[in-house]
Amino acid sequence: MACIGIFDSGCGGLSVYRELIKVLPLEQYHYFSDNAHCPYGEKTALYIQRRARFITEFLLDKGADIIVVACNTATAAAIATLRAEYPDVPFVGMEPAVKPAALGTRSGVIGVLATAGTLKGSKYLNTRGIYESDVRIVEHVGQGFVELVERGILEGPEAEAVVRASLQPLLDQGADTIVLGCTHYPFLQPLIERLCGPSVRVIDPAPAVARQTVKVLEQRGVPVGIGPFSVELHASGDPSSLNRLFASL
Repeated sequence: MACIGIFDSGCGGLSVYRELIKVLPLEQYHYFSDNAHCPYGEKTALYIQRRARFITEFLLDKGADIIVVACNTATAAAIATLRAEYPDVPFVGMEPAVKPAALGTRSGVIGVLATAGTLKGSKYLNTRGIYESDVRIVEHVGQGFVELVERGILEGPEAEAVVRASLQPLLDQGADTIVLGCTHYPFLQPLIERLCGPSVRVIDPAPAVARQTVKVLEQRGVPVGIGPFSVELHASGDPSSLNRLFASL
């Protein structure tokens, strides 16, 4: 049985956990929500690295065999530092899903919804650089998206107004594929898809991250599929939003 540590700035990384248990249903999970310090999007890289280091130590104390950085901003700001400081620990981060978007677009325009920290990160910028000569990539910060999910507001007039304000500029520029560049955003995906309409594809990178986690565990020779399954939720702040969203899964 593998012990899988997962962390995010808040409860958004549960969108990755949701995909992990589909492919690894019999493992032990520890999920850490750093909601006392959420959102990460406007924090400095040094601040996020300090938080990531603290959470990594916490998850290792819980016995984690692998740590999934289920946060695009933390991946951009801290995963290289974590890998350098903990060379014996496998880390899996979030990958910008620009490649499948670029391969699948019909209009030649893809939209990326993400936090400011993700859009400035080298991982995203390097990925964008590979494909921007073939397609047009337009970007927008999902202003207020993280806060909506943390408050459990996934539908209704307030959610629709907040989501439309950041989504519409991408649609107006002809995007027929929308990449979700923050793990909180998939919880708003039904609303995003409804506002986009059936002609626009919305891509959640979490399934690919789950598959990569399986691959890394296999490469490391960590036994999986033995059971029994267990999950523990941890939060640096009030756990009520984490527990509420987890219950909805």
